Amino acid sequence: MSDERRLGPVGFRISATGSGGLDWHKLDRTWALAGELDVFDAGWLSDHLSDASRERGGPAFEAFTTAAALAHRVPGKWIGIAVAANTFRHPALLAKEATVLDIVTGGRFILGLGAGWHVGEHATFGIELPEPRERFDRYESALRVISALFSAEARTPPGVTVDDGIFPLDRATNDPAPVSPRGPALWLGGQRRRGIELITRYASGWPLPGNRAGDVAYFIEIRDRILRALDAAGRDPDSFTFAGQVDCGSTAADRRTALDTATQLLRVGARHVILGLPAAAAPDAVPKMIREIAEPLYEASLAVG
Repeated sequence: MSDERRLGPVGFRISATGSGGLDWHKLDRTWALAGELDVFDAGWLSDHLSDASRERGGPAFEAFTTAAALAHRVPGKWIGIAVAANTFRHPALLAKEATVLDIVTGGRFILGLGAGWHVGEHATFGIELPEPRERFDRYESALRVISALFSAEARTPPGVTVDDGIFPLDRATNDPAPVSPRGPALWLGGQRRRGIELITRYASGWPLPGNRAGDVAYFIEIRDRILRALDAAGRDPDSFTFAGQVDCGSTAADRRTALDTATQLLRVGARHVILGLPAAAAPDAVPKMIREIAEPLYEASLAVG
Protein backbone atom coordinates (compact mmCIF):
# COMPACT_ATOMS: atom_id res chain seq x y z
CA MET A 1 0.00 0.00 0.00
CA SER A 2 1.47 3.36 -1.00
CA ASP A 3 2.16 6.04 1.57
CA GLU A 4 -0.19 8.44 -0.20
CA ARG A 5 -3.14 6.18 0.61
CA ARG A 6 -3.28 8.58 3.56
CA LEU A 7 -4.03 11.33 1.04
CA GLY A 8 -7.71 12.23 1.33
CA PRO A 9 -10.16 12.74 -1.53
CA VAL A 10 -10.12 16.54 -2.00
CA GLY A 11 -7.34 18.97 -2.86
CA PHE A 12 -7.24 22.59 -4.06
CA ARG A 13 -5.19 24.82 -6.31
CA ILE A 14 -5.26 28.00 -8.32
CA SER A 15 -6.26 26.67 -11.74
CA ALA A 16 -3.39 25.43 -13.85
CA THR A 17 -4.49 27.60 -16.77
CA GLY A 18 -5.80 31.14 -16.93
CA SER A 19 -3.67 32.75 -14.24
CA GLY A 20 -4.49 36.33 -15.24
CA GLY A 21 -4.70 38.59 -12.20
CA LEU A 22 -2.69 36.28 -9.97
CA ASP A 23 -0.60 38.03 -7.33
CA TRP A 24 1.01 36.98 -4.06
CA HIS A 25 -1.82 38.27 -1.87
CA LYS A 26 -4.40 36.19 -3.76
CA LEU A 27 -2.28 33.06 -3.67
CA ASP A 28 -1.29 33.40 -0.02
CA ARG A 29 -4.83 34.20 1.13
CA THR A 30 -6.31 31.31 -0.87
CA TRP A 31 -3.94 28.85 0.80
CA ALA A 32 -4.59 30.39 4.21
CA LEU A 33 -8.36 30.00 3.86
CA ALA A 34 -8.24 26.50 2.42
CA GLY A 35 -5.59 25.36 4.87
CA GLU A 36 -7.84 26.07 7.84
CA LEU A 37 -10.38 23.42 6.81
CA ASP A 38 -10.29 19.66 7.28
CA VAL A 39 -12.17 19.06 4.01
CA PHE A 40 -8.97 19.72 2.03
CA ASP A 41 -6.13 17.23 2.30
CA ALA A 42 -3.70 18.83 -0.14
CA GLY A 43 -2.64 22.06 -1.76
CA TRP A 44 -1.35 21.86 -5.33
CA LEU A 45 0.84 24.03 -7.53
CA SER A 46 1.63 24.13 -11.24
CA ASP A 47 5.18 24.41 -12.57
CA HIS A 48 5.25 27.16 -15.16
CA LEU A 49 7.28 30.29 -15.75
CA SER A 50 4.33 32.09 -17.36
CA ASP A 51 0.60 31.56 -17.87
CA ALA A 52 0.26 28.03 -19.31
CA SER A 53 -2.86 28.97 -21.26
CA ARG A 54 -0.99 31.56 -23.31
CA GLU A 55 1.73 31.14 -25.90
CA ARG A 56 3.88 33.69 -24.08
CA GLY A 57 3.68 35.83 -20.98
CA GLY A 58 1.32 36.09 -18.06
CA PRO A 59 1.86 35.64 -14.32
CA ALA A 60 3.29 32.51 -12.69
CA PHE A 61 5.09 31.81 -9.42
CA GLU A 62 7.99 29.33 -9.51
CA ALA A 63 6.61 26.12 -8.01
CA PHE A 64 9.18 24.91 -5.48
CA THR A 65 10.02 28.20 -3.79
CA THR A 66 6.28 28.96 -3.68
CA ALA A 67 5.53 25.58 -2.09
CA ALA A 68 8.16 26.22 0.58
CA ALA A 69 6.79 29.72 1.23
CA LEU A 70 3.20 28.45 1.54
CA ALA A 71 3.83 25.29 3.55
CA HIS A 72 3.07 27.03 6.85
CA ARG A 73 -0.43 27.81 5.53
CA VAL A 74 -1.35 24.12 5.29
CA PRO A 75 0.13 22.41 8.37
CA GLY A 76 -0.47 18.67 8.41
CA LYS A 77 -1.65 18.62 4.78
CA TRP A 78 -0.02 17.35 1.63
CA ILE A 79 1.63 19.64 -0.91
CA GLY A 80 1.97 18.53 -4.50
CA ILE A 81 3.41 19.79 -7.77
CA ALA A 82 1.30 18.73 -10.77
CA VAL A 83 3.52 18.49 -12.64
CA ALA A 84 7.09 19.82 -12.71
CA ALA A 85 8.79 20.21 -16.09
CA ASN A 86 11.86 18.00 -16.33
CA THR A 87 13.41 20.49 -18.75
CA PHE A 88 13.58 23.24 -16.12
CA ARG A 89 16.03 21.69 -13.63
CA HIS A 90 18.91 19.28 -13.28
CA PRO A 91 17.48 16.14 -11.63
CA ALA A 92 19.94 16.28 -8.72
CA LEU A 93 18.73 19.79 -7.88
CA LEU A 94 15.12 18.65 -8.30
CA ALA A 95 15.71 15.73 -5.92
CA LYS A 96 17.21 18.07 -3.32
CA GLU A 97 14.30 20.52 -3.66
CA ALA A 98 11.80 17.69 -3.26
CA THR A 99 13.71 16.39 -0.24
CA VAL A 100 13.50 19.78 1.48
CA LEU A 101 9.73 19.87 0.94
CA ASP A 102 9.40 16.27 2.14
CA ILE A 103 11.15 17.30 5.36
CA VAL A 104 9.16 20.54 5.75
CA THR A 105 5.82 18.74 5.29
CA GLY A 106 6.69 15.80 7.52
CA GLY A 107 6.63 13.34 4.62
CA ARG A 108 3.61 14.80 2.85
CA PHE A 109 5.08 16.02 -0.41
CA ILE A 110 4.19 14.71 -3.87
CA LEU A 111 6.67 15.33 -6.65
CA GLY A 112 4.80 15.29 -9.94
CA LEU A 113 7.10 15.24 -12.95
CA GLY A 114 6.58 15.42 -16.71
CA ALA A 115 8.87 15.58 -19.71
CA GLY A 116 8.09 19.26 -20.45
CA TRP A 117 5.88 20.56 -23.24
CA HIS A 118 5.13 24.30 -23.46
CA VAL A 119 6.98 25.47 -26.59
CA GLY A 120 6.47 29.22 -26.15
CA GLU A 121 7.52 29.14 -22.52
CA HIS A 122 10.79 27.40 -23.34
CA ALA A 123 11.51 29.72 -26.27
CA THR A 124 10.82 32.85 -24.21
CA PHE A 125 13.31 31.94 -21.49
CA GLY A 126 15.91 30.26 -23.69
CA ILE A 127 15.35 26.81 -22.21
CA GLU A 128 16.06 23.90 -24.53
CA LEU A 129 13.05 21.77 -25.47
CA PRO A 130 14.47 18.82 -27.42
CA GLU A 131 12.52 16.82 -29.96
CA PRO A 132 10.32 14.16 -28.31
CA ARG A 133 12.70 11.18 -28.46
CA GLU A 134 15.58 13.08 -26.85
CA ARG A 135 13.19 14.77 -24.42
CA PHE A 136 12.03 11.39 -23.16
CA ASP A 137 15.60 10.05 -23.04
CA ARG A 138 16.43 12.93 -20.71
CA TYR A 139 13.22 12.36 -18.75
CA GLU A 140 14.04 8.68 -18.24
CA SER A 141 17.59 9.52 -17.16
CA ALA A 142 16.27 12.10 -14.73
CA LEU A 143 13.90 9.55 -13.17
CA ARG A 144 16.78 7.12 -12.77
CA VAL A 145 18.84 9.78 -10.95
CA ILE A 146 15.96 11.01 -8.76
CA SER A 147 15.06 7.47 -7.72
CA ALA A 148 18.70 6.77 -6.86
CA LEU A 149 18.92 9.90 -4.71
CA PHE A 150 15.70 8.94 -2.90
CA SER A 151 17.06 5.46 -2.16
CA ALA A 152 18.40 4.16 1.15
CA GLU A 153 21.90 3.92 -0.35
CA ALA A 154 22.02 7.69 -0.92
CA ARG A 155 21.44 8.46 2.75
CA THR A 156 24.97 7.61 3.88
CA PRO A 157 28.47 7.44 2.37
CA PRO A 158 29.67 6.22 -0.03
CA GLY A 159 26.36 7.19 -1.65
CA VAL A 160 25.13 6.16 -5.07
CA THR A 161 26.81 6.00 -8.44
CA VAL A 162 24.73 6.07 -11.62
CA ASP A 163 26.54 5.40 -14.88
CA ASP A 164 24.26 7.49 -17.07
CA GLY A 165 25.19 9.16 -20.32
CA ILE A 166 23.12 12.26 -19.58
CA PHE A 167 22.98 12.73 -15.79
CA PRO A 168 25.72 10.65 -14.12
CA LEU A 169 26.16 10.41 -10.36
CA ASP A 170 29.49 9.61 -8.70
CA ARG A 171 29.14 8.57 -5.03
CA ALA A 172 26.36 11.08 -4.47
CA THR A 173 24.58 11.38 -1.12
CA ASN A 174 21.28 13.03 -0.31
CA ASP A 175 21.95 14.40 3.16
CA PRO A 176 19.87 15.37 5.08
CA ALA A 177 17.70 12.52 3.90
CA PRO A 178 13.99 12.63 3.14
CA VAL A 179 11.56 11.88 5.94
CA SER A 180 9.72 9.36 3.78
CA PRO A 181 11.52 5.99 3.79
CA ARG A 182 11.46 5.68 -0.01
CA GLY A 183 11.68 9.41 -0.64
CA PRO A 184 8.83 11.74 -1.64
CA ALA A 185 5.91 10.22 -3.52
CA LEU A 186 6.61 10.38 -7.25
CA TRP A 187 3.69 10.94 -9.63
CA LEU A 188 4.27 11.10 -13.37
CA GLY A 189 2.33 12.92 -16.05
CA GLY A 190 2.77 10.55 -19.00
CA GLN A 191 -0.15 9.63 -21.25
CA ARG A 192 1.31 7.77 -24.24
CA ARG A 193 3.23 4.52 -24.64
CA ARG A 194 6.66 5.55 -23.37
CA GLY A 195 5.25 7.78 -20.66
CA ILE A 196 3.11 4.92 -19.35
CA GLU A 197 6.13 2.59 -19.38
CA LEU A 198 7.93 5.08 -17.10
CA ILE A 199 4.84 5.40 -14.89
CA THR A 200 4.80 1.64 -14.45
CA ARG A 201 8.48 1.57 -13.53
CA TYR A 202 8.77 4.62 -11.26
CA ALA A 203 5.46 6.19 -10.23
CA SER A 204 2.96 5.73 -7.44
CA GLY A 205 0.39 8.11 -8.94
CA TRP A 206 -0.91 9.85 -12.06
CA PRO A 207 -2.79 13.20 -12.18
CA LEU A 208 -5.20 14.11 -14.95
CA PRO A 209 -3.43 16.95 -16.84
CA GLY A 210 -4.58 20.49 -16.16
CA ASN A 211 -5.41 21.06 -19.82
CA ARG A 212 -7.74 18.03 -19.58
CA ALA A 213 -9.39 19.10 -16.34
CA GLY A 214 -12.89 17.67 -16.10
CA ASP A 215 -12.47 15.30 -19.05
CA VAL A 216 -13.92 12.12 -17.53
CA ALA A 217 -13.69 10.09 -20.75
CA TYR A 218 -9.99 10.90 -21.10
CA PHE A 219 -9.40 10.03 -17.44
CA ILE A 220 -10.99 6.61 -18.02
CA GLU A 221 -8.95 6.05 -21.19
CA ILE A 222 -5.59 6.72 -19.53
CA ARG A 223 -6.64 4.98 -16.30
CA ASP A 224 -7.32 1.79 -18.25
CA ARG A 225 -3.98 2.00 -20.09
CA ILE A 226 -2.10 2.43 -16.83
CA LEU A 227 -4.03 -0.37 -15.10
CA ARG A 228 -3.19 -2.76 -17.93
CA ALA A 229 0.48 -1.76 -17.73
CA LEU A 230 0.54 -2.19 -13.93
CA ASP A 231 -1.05 -5.62 -14.28
CA ALA A 232 1.48 -6.69 -16.91
CA ALA A 233 4.29 -5.57 -14.59
CA GLY A 234 2.82 -7.47 -11.65
CA ARG A 235 2.12 -4.32 -9.65
CA ASP A 236 -0.81 -4.08 -7.25
CA PRO A 237 -3.24 -1.42 -8.56
CA ASP A 238 -4.15 -0.56 -4.97
CA SER A 239 -0.61 0.78 -4.57
CA PHE A 240 -1.30 3.40 -7.24
CA THR A 241 -3.22 6.68 -6.94
CA PHE A 242 -5.25 8.19 -9.77
CA ALA A 243 -6.10 11.87 -9.33
CA GLY A 244 -8.68 13.92 -11.23
CA GLN A 245 -8.76 17.66 -11.80
CA VAL A 246 -11.76 19.94 -12.13
CA ASP A 247 -11.94 23.69 -12.76
CA CYS A 248 -14.54 25.23 -10.48
CA GLY A 249 -15.25 28.36 -12.51
CA SER A 250 -16.69 31.53 -11.01
CA THR A 251 -20.48 31.12 -11.14
CA ALA A 252 -23.00 28.97 -9.29
CA ALA A 253 -23.69 27.05 -12.51
CA ASP A 254 -19.96 26.42 -12.95
CA ARG A 255 -19.75 25.06 -9.42
CA ARG A 256 -22.71 22.72 -9.92
CA THR A 257 -21.07 21.35 -13.04
CA ALA A 258 -17.74 21.02 -11.23
CA LEU A 259 -19.34 19.03 -8.40
CA ASP A 260 -21.06 16.70 -10.85
CA THR A 261 -17.84 16.13 -12.80
CA ALA A 262 -15.73 15.65 -9.68
CA THR A 263 -18.22 13.10 -8.34
CA GLN A 264 -18.06 11.21 -11.65
CA LEU A 265 -14.26 11.13 -11.39
CA LEU A 266 -14.51 9.57 -7.93
CA ARG A 267 -16.88 6.92 -9.27
CA VAL A 268 -14.54 5.92 -12.07
CA GLY A 269 -11.46 5.49 -9.93
CA ALA A 270 -10.03 8.83 -8.87
CA ARG A 271 -8.83 8.52 -5.31
CA HIS A 272 -8.17 12.26 -5.12
CA VAL A 273 -9.71 15.23 -6.99
CA ILE A 274 -7.97 18.59 -7.30
CA LEU A 275 -10.37 21.54 -7.38
CA GLY A 276 -9.02 24.44 -9.41
CA LEU A 277 -10.07 27.99 -8.59
CA PRO A 278 -9.55 30.67 -11.28
CA ALA A 279 -7.02 33.26 -10.22
CA ALA A 280 -9.51 36.02 -10.98
CA ALA A 281 -11.97 34.53 -8.48
CA ALA A 282 -9.46 33.98 -5.68
CA PRO A 283 -9.62 34.30 -2.75
CA ASP A 284 -13.21 35.59 -2.53
CA ALA A 285 -14.71 32.45 -4.09
CA VAL A 286 -13.01 30.05 -1.64
CA PRO A 287 -15.99 29.88 0.77
CA LYS A 288 -18.37 29.12 -2.12
CA MET A 289 -16.02 26.47 -3.49
CA ILE A 290 -15.89 24.86 -0.07
CA ARG A 291 -19.63 24.98 0.58
CA GLU A 292 -20.85 24.06 -2.90
CA ILE A 293 -18.14 21.65 -4.10
CA ALA A 294 -15.55 20.51 -1.55
CA GLU A 295 -17.90 19.57 1.31
CA PRO A 296 -20.45 17.66 -0.82
CA LEU A 297 -17.60 16.02 -2.73
CA TYR A 298 -16.09 14.82 0.52
CA GLU A 299 -19.44 13.34 1.52
CA ALA A 300 -19.72 11.70 -1.90
CA SER A 301 -16.28 10.14 -1.43
CA LEU A 302 -17.53 8.40 1.71
CA ALA A 303 -20.39 6.87 -0.27
CA VAL A 304 -18.05 5.76 -3.05
CA GLY A 305 -15.70 4.25 -0.49
